[in-house]
Amino acid sequence: MYTANREYIRRFGPARLVEHWLNAGTFILLVITGLAQKFHDYDISQWIIMSFGGIDTTRLVHRYSGIALTILTVQHILVASFGILFRKWQPSMVIHMKDFRDAIDNIRYYLGLSDEPARCDRYDYKQKFEYWGVVVGGMLMAATGLALWFPTVVTQVLPGQFIPAAKALHTNEALLAFLVIVTWHVYNAIFSPEVLPLDTVIFTGKISQERMIHEHPLEYERMFGVTLPRHHGKDEEPSEASAAPGHGSTPSP
Repeated sequence: MYTANREYIRRFGPARLVEHWLNAGTFILLVITGLAQKFHDYDISQWIIMSFGGIDTTRLVHRYSGIALTILTVQHILVASFGILFRKWQPSMVIHMKDFRDAIDNIRYYLGLSDEPARCDRYDYKQKFEYWGVVVGGMLMAATGLALWFPTVVTQVLPGQFIPAAKALHTNEALLAFLVIVTWHVYNAIFSPEVLPLDTVIFTGKISQERMIHEHPLEYERMFGVTLPRHHGKDEEPSEASAAPGHGSTPSP
């Protein structure tokens, strides 16, 4: 993790931090109770189910956790939509062609074919793709989960074949989401050399100036009205930008 420069910039407010940990908590509970039911033949699954008080209680916890995650997803979409439409928030999670070019630029950089990594804005392409995977996956899980919870209601308006299809979608999407979180999100937040031993931004809401210049140079330039050198390595000191922010500087929403 970057520690040489002690200036920190506020990246997330308290509401975003609370939202993240509520989502993380409900997701973990859904994974535990859901995979225990999917792989119920395994001893560890039997232990989990019995620890919750039996299969009925496990199913109840899973369903109410699903309701909680659905509410969190819906409120997130509503708050973001309200902020963009009425409070002039920047739609910084929208995927543009630049994100695909950034991915190619970074591949070239990692292979030594380019001297400069992609110059990203508030969120890079990896964060955007993961974000939309969570949002779209969450809506899919909510829809299929409700169909499995109330099959008789659903089959009044949809063919009966929709229920087994919903079950396949629900369980496989859940397994995919779990694997993506474990292999991608956890790696980027803990094991990536750029944040090792832990990315503390989601705990404190603040990012170091040096790391922000390295990972989000376009946002840094927009926030502080400076122009950074085209190639800024981790071990270099920013010239005209070094004195720009103070402690606790805050970006636009």
